[in-house]
Amino acid sequence: MLEKLRIMFTIPELRKKIFLTLGLLAIYRIGFHIPLPMVDNAPTDSAGGGAADFLEKVSLFAASDLRQLTIFGLGIMPYISASIILQLLGTTVPALAELKKEGQAGQKKINEYTRYLTVGICLVQSWIYVSVMLSASGPGGGNINANFLNEAGTGLYLPWQFVAVAVMTCGSVFLMWLGEQIDEHGIGNGISLLIMAGILAQMPKALYELIRNMETQLTGLSRGQVGIETLILLFVLFIGVVVGVVFITLGQRKIPTQSAKFTRGRKVYGGTRQHLPLRINQAGVMPIIFASSLLMIPGVFFGLLAGAFETGGAIFKGLNLVSLTMQDQASYFFNLLYVALIFFFCYFWTAITFNPKEISDNLRDSGTFIPGYRPGKRTTDYLEKVMVRITYVGAGFLSIVAIVPTIVYGSLGVPYSIAGFYGGTGLLIAVSVAFDLVQKIDSHLVMRNYRGLLEGAGGGVSPVV
Repeated sequence: MLEKLRIMFTIPELRKKIFLTLGLLAIYRIGFHIPLPMVDNAPTDSAGGGAADFLEKVSLFAASDLRQLTIFGLGIMPYISASIILQLLGTTVPALAELKKEGQAGQKKINEYTRYLTVGICLVQSWIYVSVMLSASGPGGGNINANFLNEAGTGLYLPWQFVAVAVMTCGSVFLMWLGEQIDEHGIGNGISLLIMAGILAQMPKALYELIRNMETQLTGLSRGQVGIETLILLFVLFIGVVVGVVFITLGQRKIPTQSAKFTRGRKVYGGTRQHLPLRINQAGVMPIIFASSLLMIPGVFFGLLAGAFETGGAIFKGLNLVSLTMQDQASYFFNLLYVALIFFFCYFWTAITFNPKEISDNLRDSGTFIPGYRPGKRTTDYLEKVMVRITYVGAGFLSIVAIVPTIVYGSLGVPYSIAGFYGGTGLLIAVSVAFDLVQKIDSHLVMRNYRGLLEGAGGGVSPVV
């Protein structure tokens, strides 16, 4: 492996791409620690309670920490939201559907629309963000610099609110530009690498917190106490979860196909047997993102709503009970609802991104067919039936990965910042991006007749089910 790493940096073009990518990621991390001009001191956690938990979990896939008042406070989440919205609209709006069929030119136009929509989402989200995190800081302005307070001294002066919105919008647009530069001149998927960098940047803090609370003795796996056996269990569990994530992420259902034979002159062409790969986890991390986001909203909403009623009243107790139930991640109700939502969004997202009729038509137009099934409706029905079955397996896998952090957090009592690395969105994104990066580096090595990074260790071979 060391020899392969050395070869990577002996190829001038690949070395340039790697250093450029690392440099752009370093710029992102530097900007991550630059506070807004109107913040008094270093970025602090201004939200509390359920809102703080909500921001902490959303930060996993925002490539930022939404609790910190920095120029990159929104992270790359507005761009991801815009991409998801346009992808969903692409299945319902005929004009966007036609653009998707135009190939590279259509995709370029869709990317342009994505940038415009990103700016609009940034303006809305940054205004809400500034209103909650700065303008509503309480008497004395909280963590607002005294020079930027309004006349009443209770919040940010209105013109400076516009400045804060403009700064945060420019920060997110700059991150979007960084991602595009990595795509064009660096190596790997730029947006995914930014998200991965934000996730991995939280690991040192989580490890420090784990070591600081560790006890050098046996604790009998007592909840809230991190002893020697707890560390061993966490290590074994982490290896097992990563192996499972890698297996399912690369897992495919290979459907055999055969091209039709045709004669040209005295030669016979076609008749070759190939396969159509269908990913087990076709939906990727989107079901977990949708399910976790949807589950966080009721807890925060009912908690804020309960504060509007008199403490001790029947309405307050009822709303507070609903809020606590929706925020209790160790409860059976929460996990059951979480799994149900993951299954729902798995099938929903797969139905949007996977079109068996389009695949069937493409096979027929190219003179390829699935043995035993006539081209057309029968092929479409067969592909749909196979995808429904493997989506069930993929949804079950995502459900297990999603609740592992909850189980670790609830049973062992370790902080959620540590338990979050044992599954969920963060681990899936990190593994998927790492494999994509390795595959792109391998393409450069193979092109120059070198062996790939994982060649000889099972690299590039997908499990078949």
